[in-house]
Amino acid sequence: MKLLILGGSGFVSGHLVQKALEYGHEVWVLTRGSKPVPAGAISLQADRSDSRAFKKVIEDAGIGWDAVLDCICMNAEAAGQDVEVVRDRTKQLLVISTDIVYEPAARKFPQAEECENWVADGYAGNKRLCELEFLNADTGGMSWTILRPGHIFGPGSQLGCLPLHQRDPQLIKRLIAHEPISLVGGGHFLLHPVYVTDLCELMLDLLGNQKARNRIFCVGGPEVIECRKYYQIIADILKVDIKIEDIPIEDFLPSHPEAVPSVCHRIYDLSELKAAGAKMPETSVREGMKLHVDASLK
Repeated sequence: MKLLILGGSGFVSGHLVQKALEYGHEVWVLTRGSKPVPAGAISLQADRSDSRAFKKVIEDAGIGWDAVLDCICMNAEAAGQDVEVVRDRTKQLLVISTDIVYEPAARKFPQAEECENWVADGYAGNKRLCELEFLNADTGGMSWTILRPGHIFGPGSQLGCLPLHQRDPQLIKRLIAHEPISLVGGGHFLLHPVYVTDLCELMLDLLGNQKARNRIFCVGGPEVIECRKYYQIIADILKVDIKIEDIPIEDFLPSHPEAVPSVCHRIYDLSELKAAGAKMPETSVREGMKLHVDASLK
C-alpha cells in the first residue's frame, strides 16, 4: 500500500515508519526536516504549523495514498488540516489521540470509549478537540479511526509513567545510584501500558478494516499493573533495589494542575477493539521493558 505518515522521525512515528517498510508498504513521511527519516521512506518537508506550506507540500507530491497515518495531530487546527488537505487524497485516515482525554472524576474501571466528561485544558484538552473535529466534520469518502493509547513505552522514549518521574531522562541513573523514587500517591495508580511496536502493528493492521470506519478505540497492552510495579520492573532488570517515597496527592496536585489527567487509574475496556478484529497488543510489560532498558543503556 501507499502510505503517508505525518511525523516520522519521532518516537511512535519513527517505529511506525520502520514497521510499515518492514511490511513492504511504500511510505512517504512528512516532517519538518530537522531529523533524518528512516532509510527507504520518501521524505516530504513542511512545518505543520505553517498551514500553507503543509498544504502545498502534500498537493505538490501529487500522490493518492491508500491511507494516511497522523502521529502529530495535536490540536483542532491540525485535525482541520487533515480534513481539508488529506480528505480527497486518501480513503482512510488513522490518528493517534491519548487516553488522558477522560476527566478523572468521570472515569469508570475499566474505562470504555464513551465518557460523560472530558478534560478541557492543556495537552489532553487539545487532543479531545482533535477528536471532536473529526466527529463533526464532513470527511467525504475518507473514513477515520482514532486510537487512544495508554502509556506508550519502548526504545526511543524516556522511561517513567508518573510524577515526579514521568518521562524522566535520568531515571536509570537514579536507580543505579540507589536514589529514592518519589511517586505521587506512592505509585498505587493502575496503568495499562502498551509497547510501541504493538501500537504500530495495530495501526497497520487496521488498514482497510471496515469495522474501524469512523470509530474511536481505547488501546492498552495485555497487562494492567500498578505504576510502582512499572518502576520495580525497571529496577529488577537493572538488578538494583528500589525505594519508593510517597508524595501525597493533596500536596502535589494543587500546584501541578497539568498533571491531573494522568494522576488517576488508567485502565481500559478493550472489547470494542477486539470486536473489530484488530491485532491486539501482546508484549508483556516485563518483555517490552527489557528491550526498552537495554536500548537506553547503549
